Amino acid sequence: MDAMTTARRQATRQKLYEAAVTLIAEQGFSATTVEEIAERAGVAKGTVYYNFASKNELFEQLLRHGVGLLTVSLRVAADEVTARGGSRVDALDAQIRAGLAFIARYPSFTQLYVAELWRTNRAWQDTLMIVRQEAVAVVEKVLREAVDNGELSDEIDVPLTASALFGMVLVAALDWQAFQSHRSIDDVHSALSRLLQGRVGGDARRN
Repeated sequence: MDAMTTARRQATRQKLYEAAVTLIAEQGFSATTVEEIAERAGVAKGTVYYNFASKNELFEQLLRHGVGLLTVSLRVAADEVTARGGSRVDALDAQIRAGLAFIARYPSFTQLYVAELWRTNRAWQDTLMIVRQEAVAVVEKVLREAVDNGELSDEIDVPLTASALFGMVLVAALDWQAFQSHRSIDDVHSALSRLLQGRVGGDARRN
């Protein structure tokens, strides 16, 4: 497959992802048909099946794609801070902002992702757990480095704290989008940053 064909296929898949996530957010997974996804994406129904074997596979790949983008944004945010000589706590703070920015850009995907976390009868449940752990692991890595560097107390439960920070950003951002949309990302980030510094960063000051 040459570069042009690959780029064209990726562009088509992106259209299908955007169409699927919007429709499923509007009317639910079961009620959304392949025909509707194709129509919303502006492609033929056969194009959907050329790229994905089924609606289930499309949704599974959508989850991989979306959480993959979030994972990359979290990793890049932390790397940029540490490359400038910032602390690991500063890197965690940058990850919070990156998470908020991602959710503000992809609110429909985030709503779907959070909803699917609580369902246990889906064919893609294992995939969802894997990609979630990949995203949380990025936060966990920075936390562990902060502990190793003496920035945070070694009493911190790193895996649980990483999950808590990840979940905090998801829930707070959805609440922001749904009920406090008049607030700026700077305002929301500032509030969550204070939580980070007071709850997680506060442990370091007691040592």
